[in-house]
Amino acid sequence: MSVQWLVGVAERAGHKCPALPDDITFEEAWATVANACGATSTGLSEMVARHFRLDVANLGAAEAAAARLVPEKVARQFHVFPVREDDRRVVVATSDPTNLEAEQMLGFASGRAATFVVAPPEAIEASINAQYSPDRAVEALLKNVDPDADEGVSVIEEAAAEAVAAQDATAPPVVKLTSALLREAVDRRASDIHLEPGRAGGVVRLRVDGVMLPFMHIPMPALNRVVSRIKILSGLDIADRVRPQDGRTRLRIRERVYDLRVSTVPTRDAEKVVIRILDPEGAVSLEDLGLPAHEAGLLRRLLGYREGIVLVTGPTGSGKTTTLFAALKELSAQPINILTVEDPIEYELKGVTQIQVERKRGVTFAGALRAALRQDPDVILVGEIRDLETAEIAIRASITGHLVLATLHANDALATVTRLADLGIDRALIVDALRGSLAQRLARRVCQVCSTPAKGEPGDAQETRLESTYGVAQVVRAHGCETCGQTGYRGRLPILEVAVVTPTIVELIQSSAGTRELAAAARAAGMRPLREVAAEYVRAGLTTLEEIDRALGESAQAAAADEAAAAESEQAPHILLVDDDVVIRKTARKLLEQQGFTVVEAVDGEAALKRLQTDGSVDMMVLDLGLPKLGGREVLRAVRSAASTATLPIVVLTGETEERLESQLMDEGADDYIHKPLEPARFVSRVKAALRRAAS
Repeated sequence: MSVQWLVGVAERAGHKCPALPDDITFEEAWATVANACGATSTGLSEMVARHFRLDVANLGAAEAAAARLVPEKVARQFHVFPVREDDRRVVVATSDPTNLEAEQMLGFASGRAATFVVAPPEAIEASINAQYSPDRAVEALLKNVDPDADEGVSVIEEAAAEAVAAQDATAPPVVKLTSALLREAVDRRASDIHLEPGRAGGVVRLRVDGVMLPFMHIPMPALNRVVSRIKILSGLDIADRVRPQDGRTRLRIRERVYDLRVSTVPTRDAEKVVIRILDPEGAVSLEDLGLPAHEAGLLRRLLGYREGIVLVTGPTGSGKTTTLFAALKELSAQPINILTVEDPIEYELKGVTQIQVERKRGVTFAGALRAALRQDPDVILVGEIRDLETAEIAIRASITGHLVLATLHANDALATVTRLADLGIDRALIVDALRGSLAQRLARRVCQVCSTPAKGEPGDAQETRLESTYGVAQVVRAHGCETCGQTGYRGRLPILEVAVVTPTIVELIQSSAGTRELAAAARAAGMRPLREVAAEYVRAGLTTLEEIDRALGESAQAAAADEAAAAESEQAPHILLVDDDVVIRKTARKLLEQQGFTVVEAVDGEAALKRLQTDGSVDMMVLDLGLPKLGGREVLRAVRSAASTATLPIVVLTGETEERLESQLMDEGADDYIHKPLEPARFVSRVKAALRRAAS
């Protein structure tokens, strides 16, 4: 095959190129000319395409139907790859548009006219291997992998698979590539591996320090074989590609044992697989976590209780389980009995009994928790409270002499109260059980090798906005180097807010106060909000504003808005709404808050009087007559007889229609009287009028 035409292409494009020896291979000639032109292999293919007035091939968009028209033998003999076809022609990628013999043979083999597009020889070779010989594609990938990348990787648990399907999935190149992928993920400290299929090929991505990073592009036939290998290891049905599956396996990598939790879902093109990498021996102490001293002190205070429940909240991957196991590790040094109920068991702790939830075998969180209570535990960890049944058992266990630690999905520490109430837990039980709660996020730590001081470098508009949001100036900037994988960050920092339940918070929970009021009381008792803790890390030069904004995101902006609203509400009239009917309370509260009032609630007469004794900010009371424990008329008389509340405006609500009742109530001290059901406009106007009369 003559290769001298490549020199002519280069010279016509304005490049000087040495003459090529006659015995040079086409691939060597292509590389030599590309190097002489100062171009990449792809750049030379563009020159060739322009010279022959052809298109550049898009091999990633190759159609499977076109490959069926060209036999593998022809593709390899002439080093071409079919890209697309129609009823008259087949479009074929080549590096040598001068090869007329290839054009004739392609027409004969496919029964259609052949049209050339141009691609580099190595790209054509990779496409041929991926389409016709997937094992060769895997071997090609291994050329770019450390030859010893699979050393130190051994299977501890491997399930048997169907013999036919196992032929491809257990081929040596596939086993080697899978082992290399797993070891590389562990070396890069990845928590998850994502194998993602696509029409143009597959992608492998790693989640490192909470962020998804691209790792490898892989042809679909090779990806399918790696997926099958993973399914064999984790005991999944490799013949079933149309239903989601979950499995697990255990590997030894570099003399350390790891648990892999595997999840598959069918997609349009193939199966997507996510592998969670768990280190059973990776439990650390509270000191190892690097918690801020203030938050560590509050957490240890909560761990000092011998009964009650402590909840940890945060999104998936925010480090909740790591924090809980660090707490358990500290508690396990005491002479007590500790049990856990988990799905899955992520860490193994000596001296702790751990129960694995297995729904397929009928072992649920609720069922396992009931069994755990019969094991005379002092401390119980519940992996996650997901439903009312589990919540009720955990709450009742916590008020019968057990310290219960659990995770719960909520936005912040005090939102746990609302979340438990939404699940159906009575507020009286919440008050009896809850000792405190934590909210947690994780922010990446700046790389100590490549980070630079920000002093003297003006920030952009985004940085200025973030400095305003978080109230702190940027101290360091992240760049990227080999140590941190070009991300600028390495390792993570825990951002916590820790709320300890105080008598004031108990009273607010009993009166159905909102999250904003609960958070304000917790801050007064020593809780630092997530934004404040994160800002401290920025101030210390441990992370950046961009990173804490990524970690906190909308929650930080919402917290800032809540604080602004809270400051505003201090100037707005505070109304105590007293009614045992939840529908009436919600309706009245919504109407009043729409008018800018701040509303607090009480569900009975005793709670109303207690609230008035402890809260000096109440400007008006909206009082129902038909209350439990202490009736509305008794509350009215008690308020009017106390010097501190004698002049407090009171609007009475009632469903009674007796004509003399209104005049009697006015004589007893009511400022106004409103019939149920509420008429929105009338209700709001009467409340405003009563406030105006009181002010004047």
